[in-house]
Amino acid sequence: MGKPVVKLSESAMFELIRRPVVTEKSTLGSQHNQVTFRVPLDASKPEIKAAVEGVFKVKVTAVNTLRVEGKTKVFRGNKGKRADYKKAVVTLAEGNTIDVTTGV
Repeated sequence: MGKPVVKLSESAMFELIRRPVVTEKSTLGSQHNQVTFRVPLDASKPEIKAAVEGVFKVKVTAVNTLRVEGKTKVFRGNKGKRADYKKAVVTLAEGNTIDVTTGV
């Protein structure tokens, strides 16, 4: 039983990769050939892999995902909740790089 191969349209690829996560922790991942992106909550690992390979023309070896629960915050006495989101940590093959500081 092999891994599923996903075919995505170009617009679907751009819809899947919302934006790169640029934090201190995510930039440390670049030492290990990893790039972090925000993705939709319903995105699967094979879809994320296909989207990153299609948009950036790189070879992806692994995709790790995590769901981040939105925080409950109080502002001027009003309670609110930030939106939940999903992060994808994409490990690139040796020799491939993605520069997140430039646009696509």
